[in-house]
Amino acid sequence: MEMFVNSQIRVVSSFQELINTPLKGDKNALCWQRHPLGDFSNIVHKLEVHSNIIQIEESDLNALILSEQGQLARALILEDMAFLKTHGAAPVLNLISVYDRDFDNPIFPTDVYSFHVDRAPIPSSTFLCTYHGDASEILPNAQAEQKIHVPEIRAQLKKQFNGPDHEFENYLEEAFYNLHYQAKNNAQPVNLGLYNMWRLAVDCKGSNVLPCIHRAPEEKSGQARLLLIC
Repeated sequence: MEMFVNSQIRVVSSFQELINTPLKGDKNALCWQRHPLGDFSNIVHKLEVHSNIIQIEESDLNALILSEQGQLARALILEDMAFLKTHGAAPVLNLISVYDRDFDNPIFPTDVYSFHVDRAPIPSSTFLCTYHGDASEILPNAQAEQKIHVPEIRAQLKKQFNGPDHEFENYLEEAFYNLHYQAKNNAQPVNLGLYNMWRLAVDCKGSNVLPCIHRAPEEKSGQARLLLIC
């Protein structure tokens, strides 16, 4: 089994461990590594793609006529969704051909292709699993720099804001600029791989762990991405 050589990642062996293991210290990413049976491409090829991102309901998934291997893949997805719901999460299954891009931002894009952290008003985690297509990446916190603290970028942001100094930090937060990071020289992002269920720390008050920096993948494979996230 592949192991992740990264101090921020802790590998677990079950859903219960994934849910119950605390994120603390330098561990801000938990991974339940899996190598399931099933043909997830069978599901993707059976779904009708009519926009860049479509949400797949359980009823849509159950209505698909699949091969025996496709049925195994569907069973795993439904099991994952049921378990997350049991523990109070609200999982969403998306079929993604491409995310919206933030090309019009004159400073830097704030879309999901940029390294970023998730934020929540209460302590929580982000759960995700890629079943098909390109997988997300995470970036060790020590190998990243918050973009708002890069001198040239900060100067541009202040020029764009053009308001009183005491409101600048609020502006950065309201525009989500402070959620985004850039990789340092020689940084080594970690690919999250297919089928692995991940739990990532988010930015929230009272958290005793740094939020996990991550990004959506560039769609290099040309394949639609089947992603469960909550």
